[in-house]
Amino acid sequence: MNPTPVVLYGDTVGIVPLDPRHAEDLLAAGADPEIWRYMPIPQPNALADVRAWIDDALKHAGTGEQVPFALIDPRTDRAIGSTRFLEIRREWRSLEIGWTWMAASTQRTGVNTEAKYLLLRHAFHDLGAIRMQFKVDARNLKSQRAVERIGAVKEGVLRKQRINHDGFIRDAVYYSILDDEWPSVQQRLQALLAR
Repeated sequence: MNPTPVVLYGDTVGIVPLDPRHAEDLLAAGADPEIWRYMPIPQPNALADVRAWIDDALKHAGTGEQVPFALIDPRTDRAIGSTRFLEIRREWRSLEIGWTWMAASTQRTGVNTEAKYLLLRHAFHDLGAIRMQFKVDARNLKSQRAVERIGAVKEGVLRKQRINHDGFIRDAVYYSILDDEWPSVQQRLQALLAR
């Protein structure tokens, strides 16, 4: 298993390797402060902030520890958010989907569901993953419901998992989907996307 940058497209969202050319679109997409409430960095308020965030993501990509993506509106080819593969454990065939955020206008539209579906399908079918995980700030009930909705299993809480940029010490709720659970999760996601 070796996750690398890839291009994945569905009906409502495209997933492409994150690139500095996405900076202006991402600045506009991330304009709602609520998006950044539980994120590990403060809201980028200037183009320079977004460029620095992209540079940092690409630095981690260069070491092989993460694979960052831009989420693209396939109708306009504009970036509407971002996500990543991280916590990559090649020898264990395990990785995480995280750092996911998207424009407020795309929330509750199926974009997040389809993005997760595309990434999970790629990980299980193409990469041979046996475990996909998600971790969510314990205060972020909306994201917990979203991860549960797609069929991930709640494993527990890692207490004091991280100190956020604002000094808050967060607990993280861990979820996973295993390879033998994927067929039923895939059917569930396909049914949700067919609505």
